[in-house]
Parts: sequence; structure tokens; C-alpha cells
Amino acid sequence: MSEQKLLNVDGLVVEYPGKGFRAKVFRALKGVSIEIGAGETLGLVGESGSGKTTLGRALLGLAPVTGGKVLFEGRDIGHASRAERRRLSRDIQVVFQDPYTSLNPAMTIGDILAEPLKVQGKSDSDARARIRELLDHVNLPADAIHRLPREFSGGQRQRVAIARALALAPKLIVCDEPVSALDLSTQARVLDLFLQIQQDTGVSYLFVSHDLDVVRHISERVAVMYHGEIVEQGDAEQVTRDPRHPYTQRLLLASPVPDPDRQAERRAQRKALLAVGS
Repeated sequence: MSEQKLLNVDGLVVEYPGKGFRAKVFRALKGVSIEIGAGETLGLVGESGSGKTTLGRALLGLAPVTGGKVLFEGRDIGHASRAERRRLSRDIQVVFQDPYTSLNPAMTIGDILAEPLKVQGKSDSDARARIRELLDHVNLPADAIHRLPREFSGGQRQRVAIARALALAPKLIVCDEPVSALDLSTQARVLDLFLQIQQDTGVSYLFVSHDLDVVRHISERVAVMYHGEIVEQGDAEQVTRDPRHPYTQRLLLASPVPDPDRQAERRAQRKALLAVGS
């Protein structure tokens, strides 16, 4: 783990008011603590509803921080003002899950990539030069600037989304299930692209996924979320190969494997774990 902590989340609590008269407050995050070093990837894994997307949204200022601290380069950004958030958008970006809905279908790729650059005051000539760099960085042809998202495959659209996230040279990218909507071969190519970009730029990732195999491939460390809490955290290889917490063990056993006999064995092991936990 890098000695320099780019992000330090300490005891983060996120609560939402309940609906209806005398409804209870819903606590989505219950004292979550994580760290991400410069140039490092932390994989955040858990099933739907575990709180992992809420954590990503809190870092982006899209979920209310009720308690705890979110320090970015030593600055507390948990309660940043709108103006501070605009400035932070240069440093913290996001790649969403669905490449089919995260891009405006009426805008050309060039306009999509130019948008964050113009918001930050880049001139047209500087924006054009940066867009050429971005397309080259994600292995898309230069003529993509004139085309619409519908003209590209799912993997290519996700490359556009990655290029948009890179436009302002951020220090941290929140990757919210960025390959889950893609087929396996396309997933592998996009994951390799993420790794190459990190090697070239030194960007850090919070890589959110429900798939232990995916986070093992891309992460140095892994944190496992369950019911709004981190239940296990450590070296990616150790956590994904030899998990200690029963929930992580169940996640591992739920991961598909090509060998049908091994798959049947995993199903039996998971059923036994569930029976013990019930």
C-alpha cells in the first residue's frame, strides 16, 4: 500500500430519513473506514444493497454525510460546499455501470468529451487537442468525435465514458460496476485498459463490483461490504483466495467457475454456509 494516502475515510455514516409518520431513519453506511493511496486501486465488493454504491456516491458529494470524515489529500470534503465540489470535480471523477445510458445519445462523442473541458474554461483549440489525446488513450479512432454513441458497441461506449472521466486528469476515479454490463471478453479488454491508464497516469481507483474475480484482477487491496459495514479488508489475493469472514466466503462460493463438478461443489459449500448462518 502506498505511504501517501490520497483518500482517508474514517467512520463514515450515511443516513436517509424514513418515509411516513414516525418512520425510522435508514442508516445506509455504519461507520465505514477505508484508505486509498496515490496510484492504488481499492476493490469494493458486495451484493446489491450492501452499501458500496452509497459509499461511492458519498465521495462524489451525491449522498449525505451524517457522521465521520472524508479526507481527500488531507482536506475534509465530507461537507464541501457546491463551489468546493465544482473544484473537486477536477480531482475526483466517476465511471458509471451502464455505457448505454451514461452518454447523452443526442451528443457526438466530441461534444461529450468537450463538455467537462469547457466547464473548466478550456479554449476550443485546447479542448480539441485534449480530445485527440483522450481518444488515443482509450484506443478509439480520431473520427469518433463526429459520431453518436449509438454507433459504438458497449465496450467502445465504456471507453468513451472512461475518456470523459480522464478529461480533467483526475487523481481518483470512482468506478461503479464499470464492466458488469459487458460480456466476458469485452470485460477483460476494458479491465486491461483501466490498468494501462493507471500505469500511464498514476490515477487511483475505487473499483466497485459484486464480482470477486474482477476485483482480484484489478485491485491491490479489497474491502468487502455487508449491510453498510466493512466486514473484511486486506490484500486482494488473500481476501479473494482465502477469505476469513463467512459473508466473503459465500461471495467466493457464488462466483461461477467453468468446471461443472467444481461448480456443484461450490453450490454445496455455499448451501452449508447459509444453513450455518440462518
